[in-house]
Amino acid sequence: MHFSSCLCTLLVALVYQVSAMDTVIGLYGETVEVPCNNGAPKPKDLFITKWKYDNGDLLTQLKDQDASVIATDKYKDRVSMAENSSLLIAAASLKDEKTFTCMVVAGADISEYPVKLLIHKAPTGVEITALAAELEIGKPTQLGQCSAPDANPAANITWFKNKKHLVADGKGIIISSKVKVDEVTGLTTTSSTLQYTAEKGDTDALFTCGALNALSSPVSFTVTYPTERVSLHVISKGPLMEGDNVTLKCKADGNPLPTSFNFHIQRKVVKVENSDSYTVTDVTRDSTGEYKCSIIDNAKMEDSKNITINYLDMSLSPSGKVMKSTGESLALNLQTDASGELRVSWTKDNGKLDKIPKFDKLTYSDSGKYEVVVTMGALIKKASFELVVEGIPVIRRLAKQRGEDGQHKVLTCEAEGSPKPTVAWSVNGTSADESPYVNGKISHKLTIVPTVNLTVVCTVSNELGQDTRAINVSTCSSDDSDTTKLVVGVIVGLLLATVVVGLAYWLYLKKSKQGSWKTGEKEDGSTEESKKLEEKIEEKLEENSQKVEV
Repeated sequence: MHFSSCLCTLLVALVYQVSAMDTVIGLYGETVEVPCNNGAPKPKDLFITKWKYDNGDLLTQLKDQDASVIATDKYKDRVSMAENSSLLIAAASLKDEKTFTCMVVAGADISEYPVKLLIHKAPTGVEITALAAELEIGKPTQLGQCSAPDANPAANITWFKNKKHLVADGKGIIISSKVKVDEVTGLTTTSSTLQYTAEKGDTDALFTCGALNALSSPVSFTVTYPTERVSLHVISKGPLMEGDNVTLKCKADGNPLPTSFNFHIQRKVVKVENSDSYTVTDVTRDSTGEYKCSIIDNAKMEDSKNITINYLDMSLSPSGKVMKSTGESLALNLQTDASGELRVSWTKDNGKLDKIPKFDKLTYSDSGKYEVVVTMGALIKKASFELVVEGIPVIRRLAKQRGEDGQHKVLTCEAEGSPKPTVAWSVNGTSADESPYVNGKISHKLTIVPTVNLTVVCTVSNELGQDTRAINVSTCSSDDSDTTKLVVGVIVGLLLATVVVGLAYWLYLKKSKQGSWKTGEKEDGSTEESKKLEEKIEEKLEENSQKVEV
């Protein structure tokens, strides 16, 4: 009592100074520090420091002494004083939101520093509840409700789509919020409802909501919309051929996707459930035409495709093995039927022909295997026949010549025929050589050493008949004698011809001289010319006689 009365007497004698009010924000449930004089250093002549609030004193501290708690209410066990004279309040709650005053007595002055304490609390979490089952395009739907509970002050909730802020426009985006206060704690729960009109592009959109630094988990929705377009697809690895299987696939853009379709197959409607595909098996050229598909609940929502089945038919006459005789004709008949442009090529014995073969008059060279290839895109058809031209063998040439050593004779027998002729000689030779049998032709050579003059016969034959031809062959020495006689005969003939020509010319000159006499012409010139001619004739005769001697 004595201390209090003295203090009161002292205070009466001092001058009061009240500073402007400061504001401090503390966190809910934490220890809050309320600074005295905004944290300024203690004055040197400090006498006493006291903290109080509207309902009473909290604690005091004399210079160089410990602080004393004088509160008797709820702050009795929750307040203390820091070294810098700040008020410390443990386990702060919303009920601590009031004005606290720090009174400082220093020298002859009393100063008061009021501080308004505010308690903030972030929401315990942000989440979206009451989610819509699905969103339908063009239909306003309550997407969900975002809650931010146990906050102070009340949280402001923001909605996002794909991380972009959604702004209410009163049409496609409508946001409504409400705040509820807990009667016990005084904390608030903010609820925000989003009404959203979906678009087609919202199928994979992510929606979130946030308050302060808290953000909800993203949510997405199934966006439903009716089918607007149907497309028919033909599944094939290439051009469709007869015998192929054709798969038709019907696609729609609705959500959820249609599960049943009608396939229009050549004026017949096939209903397919729980699938978007239908397969037409073993197609033919008659399968060419228009194909359609549509959704079952809307026949007008359809698509169509024209499908062409490619085909190629070919027949060739003749076929197989064809036997013909030389000189006959052979008609070819190639018939084709196809769905597109054709390319035709011919080969003979695997060799390409430049044009279609024609057989107006068959020869042995026409024999062979003929093949025609008809193509249309990836389709290929082939046909072939083997032509055999037959004929009785005929000897085209029989010849002889002396061998290189001068001691042999080489006989050559050339013939045509089919089947391949067999060559036979009437004599035996030292060696025989047969050429390859090509285009019905064969050549056979026989080397012999004749010791006497003889006649050699060549015979060619096959199953159709034969031909024979003979040739005279002399010995090699007889050939030499015959050659000498021939040369001498030629020279004698030349000599006689020269004499006859000279004699005729001499007689002509004689007659010319007689004519000169009759006319009285001079004979000197003619005599000289006659002498010169006689000399030339004598030279020719002498030259020919020398040739005869040789």
